[in-house]
Amino acid sequence: METAVNANALIQIAYTLRRENFTLDVDFDMPLRGITAVFGASGAGKTSLLRCIAGLEYPKTGKLVVAGDVWQDNSSRTSRAVHERDIGYVFQEPRLFAHLDVRGNIEYGLRRREHNGAPDIDHVIGMLGLERLLNRRTDELSGGEAQRVAIARALLCAPRFVLMDEPLASLDQKRKDEILPFLDRLHAEAGVPIIYVSHNIDEVCRLCDHLVLIDDGRVVADGELQSVLVRMDVPLLSGEQAGSVIQGKVQAYDEKDDLTRLHFSGGDIWVPGKAGVDGSILRLRIRANDVSLCRAMPEQSTILNILPAVIEAVQPNQGSSMLVRLVLGKDRVVARVTRRSIRELELREGEEVFAQIKSVAVRAS
Repeated sequence: METAVNANALIQIAYTLRRENFTLDVDFDMPLRGITAVFGASGAGKTSLLRCIAGLEYPKTGKLVVAGDVWQDNSSRTSRAVHERDIGYVFQEPRLFAHLDVRGNIEYGLRRREHNGAPDIDHVIGMLGLERLLNRRTDELSGGEAQRVAIARALLCAPRFVLMDEPLASLDQKRKDEILPFLDRLHAEAGVPIIYVSHNIDEVCRLCDHLVLIDDGRVVADGELQSVLVRMDVPLLSGEQAGSVIQGKVQAYDEKDDLTRLHFSGGDIWVPGKAGVDGSILRLRIRANDVSLCRAMPEQSTILNILPAVIEAVQPNQGSSMLVRLVLGKDRVVARVTRRSIRELELREGEEVFAQIKSVAVRAS
């Protein structure tokens, strides 16, 4: 029996927006906490959804209820104006004010503050690493620096939540690597709910807690990140995007071999380098392409992580490879296996196998 979710902890969203060659038609809830990813291909309707939430679009039908407070209900002709919606918005491009320096751009958020409860300005500046940039002109900033300033400005508006529309999309990989650690810290410290639009599954797995999948203007799946990732009935997640996320607790660091051992419900797993500190909880991203299966424990193997598992489900025939969902302890991991291997090893639901995990991406949870 499912437990009812308190409406005061939700954002309830329902929109129908029609364009010449596209219709957005969504009706779902998302938690008013953590980071919720809205994931889908280009043109799926992600930005249109954010613009509806912000009041920048005028859908045929629309309803937006935030923690039980009705912000929009077309049926009763209720709709808060854009400036009345307590939302921070971070666009793909930073959109900073050229006539203001970094400090002036950040403090603009303070001037828009209409109530107490916003993060402390010094804390936000420190969290986003902006201390040395405050007196710079905006045209002297790198793309990653400018985006961090835009995020600080949005947070200091004292919003109920923040919308981020692919904030890393315009950055090259070097700049993405520069800003991602700050977004990790934002996830851990900000306390302001964020709706994060992306078409990059690695960003989603690294940063987000809840996942909404949107395809051709419709929500095809939503829920807690891990539970959605291991679904095999959603085409969006069955290609190169397929994989899983689990949490592991740091047990020890092997200085000699430069490896960290973590424990999760399915056993111990080794990752390269020094990750976290003893006792810390880390998020582990495991791609389906990096998991293979064997019937018996190999006597000799270059793969360090070989764990017992039970086959929970096998994806119906789709091309030369198929997805297999595995249960390891209380966690689930997805493997990509060729159809031939499934046939020759006679892999079926309920059978015990060994999962060989070749690579794991790690970040603080």
